[in-house]
Amino acid sequence: MTSPADTTNNTSIIDSASKALTRYRVMAIITGVMLLLLCVEMFILYGLRATDLKPYIAWIPFAHGWIYVVYLITVIEVWVRLRWNFKRLVVMVLAGVIPVLSFVVEHKVTAEGRARIAAARELAPTA
Repeated sequence: MTSPADTTNNTSIIDSASKALTRYRVMAIITGVMLLLLCVEMFILYGLRATDLKPYIAWIPFAHGWIYVVYLITVIEVWVRLRWNFKRLVVMVLAGVIPVLSFVVEHKVTAEGRARIAAARELAPTA
């Protein structure tokens, strides 16, 4: 028999995993957009050799770098909370540095994460 404290604790753990997944999803999309912007910036500077535009787009690499750091924090948080294997962590980390991959991985991770959370909610005892 489960106590009300156990039920509250299980619900809290499931809710925190759900919130971590949402934060990851937001950061994966932002990171993906910033990575695409970084690719455009590099094409402008090195492909088109438009160095006169550098003062206007020099902020993009720095912004992407810091956003990637926040993305890594959300990746680790969701990885820990959903108790996935190490391979999943590596794929999620690499998704932030390979253009377009963050969108693909985010979609797959979100679907699998939601399924895992839904299964945990079904198994969690109710008060």
